[in-house]
Amino acid sequence: MKVEEKLEDKGSLAGRSRVHLEGMHQANGKPIANGKTDGCGKQEANGKSNGLRESLNRYTWQEIQRHNQENDQWLVIHRKVYNVTDWAKRHPGGHRVLNHYAGEDATDAFRAMHLELDIVKLYLKPLLIGELAPGEPNQEKNKNSQLVEDFQELRRTLEASHMFRANLWFFSLHLIQILILEVLAWLILCHFGNGWTVTLFISFLLTVSQAQSSFLQHDIGHLSMFKKSKWNHLMHKFVMCHLKGLSANWWNYRHFQHHVKPNIYPKDPDIDMGPLFLLGDSQPVKYGKKKIKYINYEKQHLYFYWVGLPLLMPVYFNLQSMQVMYLRRYWVDIAWVSSFYIRHFITFGPFYGIFGTVLLIYLVKFLESPWIAYVTQMSHIPMKMSTEENRDWLSTQVLATCNIEQSFFNDWFTGHLNFQIEHHLFPTMPRHNYHKVAPLVRSLCTKHGLQYVNKPMLKAFGDIIRALKKSAALWMDAYYE
Repeated sequence: MKVEEKLEDKGSLAGRSRVHLEGMHQANGKPIANGKTDGCGKQEANGKSNGLRESLNRYTWQEIQRHNQENDQWLVIHRKVYNVTDWAKRHPGGHRVLNHYAGEDATDAFRAMHLELDIVKLYLKPLLIGELAPGEPNQEKNKNSQLVEDFQELRRTLEASHMFRANLWFFSLHLIQILILEVLAWLILCHFGNGWTVTLFISFLLTVSQAQSSFLQHDIGHLSMFKKSKWNHLMHKFVMCHLKGLSANWWNYRHFQHHVKPNIYPKDPDIDMGPLFLLGDSQPVKYGKKKIKYINYEKQHLYFYWVGLPLLMPVYFNLQSMQVMYLRRYWVDIAWVSSFYIRHFITFGPFYGIFGTVLLIYLVKFLESPWIAYVTQMSHIPMKMSTEENRDWLSTQVLATCNIEQSFFNDWFTGHLNFQIEHHLFPTMPRHNYHKVAPLVRSLCTKHGLQYVNKPMLKAFGDIIRALKKSAALWMDAYYE
């Protein structure tokens, strides 16, 4: 039986899940963390909950929402209230991710971003300070409880269908593709020499290798390759640091902020591009009203071509990675990144010398940059951008992302980020399963009136420019009024 057919059969499973969950509600109307007690409600399943419940403080949402500052951070996971203020600086995913959810329900974000819940619960236990008071809803009152319940039910259905189980052969073939291109470039140099034609050809091969390495490190950084986090972290160091020459820690801390609050200004670092680019509707107006004009933003859609596209990888990402590694003393990442340059000097140094090898490295980054810029920006820049609106997980992700039509080429060219919606909803899901769950996600969006955007790739490229033009027009109106 095909997986798609299994997922269709899960319709009955989803219905049974709802009945089962409703049967798990306690007498006072408060649900257990979830049907599988895989969150933080294990005490309730082992008979120890009565004494613990009497000792826990009860909080209303109004009380919890007051603790939303950097020096005072509470959040809710499966109705349990946690004080993460002191823990935030030691959080493996970075302190800002926790701060972004301070004073909010973080249940779905917590489940989406973590792989080994049994280990994570060990860190959560000493942070527990209470629970939601009886009668308080599972999430903030402004959120659609039925939508949240339906999404959580969908996730349980996908877990039961093994949609979070990786195919190691799939990822192995992608890694082999990368290594073959690297070795092939070196063999061509050995056989044909370092003439201009050969140099341009191997630069093309290395560009493909680097772009595909970007997509593979993205998979591994989201813990979607191995069942154990430690193996994902180790492989991430190899691919991101050794194969690409960038810091894995820098990428994680930056990218996880983007994932939990996509297109939310200023929480998402990917849309905070001022003063070079002004994005969305509010940021251009803010700059315009303050009469801020660092550059001519009216032309930002034009200099996106000769600044944004070619310089994203070789300049912005590269310098930011180096800066963060040095300032935060990521010695392990520094050692791994050093191995990237050492490897290039050993393999290409005999043909180009030290200076020529450095030029080759940055030529490849320069060629890779438009590829990565288009793929990463086409799904977000044209979509809704706003300040914090405290929406549920499903709405937050769907409003800020869009998909690109599927084809074999589109899957390969984008590293399956043409399924950006599914990736944002389920970051730890292996990408080879996105197309299988997409119909269920689309159906859920239709049920709750959320627009599920799916467009051709060339239109998505053009929408970046159109969005930049729109933002520029808003800036002009505010600046010259």
